[in-house]
Amino acid sequence: MSTTRVANQRQETPAYAYCRLMLIGYARISGPTQSPAHQIDALRRAGVAAADVHLDIASGAKASRPELDLVLRLLRVGDILVITRLDRLGRSMLHLVTLGAELRERGVGLRVLEQGIDTATAEGRAMFGMLSVLAEFQRELIVANTRDGLVAARARGRNGGRKPKLSPAQAAHAQQLYDAGGHTVAQIAGLLGVARTTVYGYLSGPGGSKRAGVVDAAETIPGR
Repeated sequence: MSTTRVANQRQETPAYAYCRLMLIGYARISGPTQSPAHQIDALRRAGVAAADVHLDIASGAKASRPELDLVLRLLRVGDILVITRLDRLGRSMLHLVTLGAELRERGVGLRVLEQGIDTATAEGRAMFGMLSVLAEFQRELIVANTRDGLVAARARGRNGGRKPKLSPAQAAHAQQLYDAGGHTVAQIAGLLGVARTTVYGYLSGPGGSKRAGVVDAAETIPGR
């Protein structure tokens, strides 16, 4: 092979192709009652060393996954992250797509054993491209549904947000009792069956005699 041909091949080959390839496995189960044996055995058969298999016990999108965090720190250019299924890796489709893009930018491969995905191949990269489109579609669908729901609620006279604890009539009554000076805030709260902080919130509203951040003399009396 000529020197010129070798030089051309080196220019066309990504830098990470010359790095030592390392397989790092990741597995996850939802709780201690589940067994990770199936995942671990599959990772070992795929060539992952026992010392390079990392296991998280976590359920839910917000659960901490310290082993996944460790794996992402350990991965280097040319390494391959091996998992059994996509749902073992991502918290959601959007999170999965984000991770896939991050790994690709870092020159790290992703191999999904049971679903036949390998981002080292054109087919695997195309699969992740499809997932990215689906994730964006899912996000836009959620936004659209939320917007449509709010519009429909407003058309029926309802606004989004938490339902008020006091009705307009109760709030007006609380204001009248407070302005009359015959009841403490604690007594008004007891009459209405709500907390004192709730009553303070309504008394501080528009049109009330009390203003937010201002404490009148009556409030300095214990129990007021």
